[in-house]
Amino acid sequence: MATIRGCELAYEWRGAGPDIVWGHGLTASRASDDELGVFDWGAVSRQGRVLRYDARGHGTSASTPDPHDYSWQALADDQLALTAELGIGRYVAGGASMGAATALHAAVLAPHRVAALVLMIPPTAWGTRAEQAGNYRTMADLVEAGRHGELIERAALRPVPGPFVDDPAWPSRFPAMLARTDPVRLARVYRGAATADLPPEPVIAAIAAPALILAWTGDPGHPISTAERLHELMPHSELVVASTRADLATWTSRLVGFVRGLAEAG
Repeated sequence: MATIRGCELAYEWRGAGPDIVWGHGLTASRASDDELGVFDWGAVSRQGRVLRYDARGHGTSASTPDPHDYSWQALADDQLALTAELGIGRYVAGGASMGAATALHAAVLAPHRVAALVLMIPPTAWGTRAEQAGNYRTMADLVEAGRHGELIERAALRPVPGPFVDDPAWPSRFPAMLARTDPVRLARVYRGAATADLPPEPVIAAIAAPALILAWTGDPGHPISTAERLHELMPHSELVVASTRADLATWTSRLVGFVRGLAEAG
């Protein structure tokens, strides 16, 4: 644990070499990421030193009451403060969904520290963000009204991303995660997510760091349109789209190859 900006954050190290910092998605954690199993972190850690942590209000990290603590810019402040506390200088910032948004904000706030980006399933942004923000406010309202069970029932109806259409565990995975989450903590992170958005497009276009963008199909909460627009805006980016489980299985090697290429480029 490290106390960062008034909140205890849980983290773990693995491997040696260039630093890679990874953030999970909204309502997720290191543990739920491991259950999903998108990446073989053992293989990644043979290429660099991987720092994974639970964002405030998630997993085994502490929670704070102010919803603004959970905006993506505030979470980027947490990441930059955590890495500084642990003695990390320049690093590869990566993450899924909320973690990808956190990484982007970190690159804007501290371009001298973020050497590269790995953006997995970038979330709704800009024009598509208002509707999603409204959904998060509704979710927070349900939880605060003592209707946590209704939220869990709705979660079971979420569209299935392309790579998971044949996964029998997918429909129950997210509802089970919500059922394990303390309602007070859950409402706080939903309120915070409703305040969040990616940096403005001209700001993103000024990011010089190389980026690997990993998107999947069939997920309106993480639309291909966001990934494609980021790819258009960022001059040194590569976009990879997964529609099947076989496509998804290449993501570990793509991440490893991306990090290796950065090291070889110096």
